[in-house]
Amino acid sequence: MKAEGFVVPHPSSLHWTQTMAATGNKRFSFRPHEHLRRPLDFRRVYDRRRSASDRWLIVYACENGLPHRRFGMSVSRKVGSAVVRNRLRRLYREAFRLTRDTLPPGLDIVVIPRGSEEPTLEELKQSLPRLLGQVARRLGTGSGAPTQSDS
Repeated sequence: MKAEGFVVPHPSSLHWTQTMAATGNKRFSFRPHEHLRRPLDFRRVYDRRRSASDRWLIVYACENGLPHRRFGMSVSRKVGSAVVRNRLRRLYREAFRLTRDTLPPGLDIVVIPRGSEEPTLEELKQSLPRLLGQVARRLGTGSGAPTQSDS
């Protein structure tokens, strides 16, 4: 599309970070210090043995001694092809990014999708805070996230 002698890119051609920068909304970005990456960190979370699960995911968590939460995922090849696994990773990461403000701080979180069936983003946005609130209470890190029901 042309406007006054220059080409304006189509919105679908913009990378999401360009879109975020253009809107000035950095609050919702998934910052590098929020990623859980090292195998040692994943092992520490698993060794703490605090988890909760539902139909869509298993959530493990442990205290990290930091003022922010860190998020990691483990998606098995049993879930499906690389395309399916990457789609699930993007979906779960987006659910974390959008609900991060409702989650208890100071936790390292590992999420494991259950099966290759793809939940909706809304289902994950309800499930993640509820399950993480349950794990936070088991860890004794406060009241956890606000929930509708903890059954």
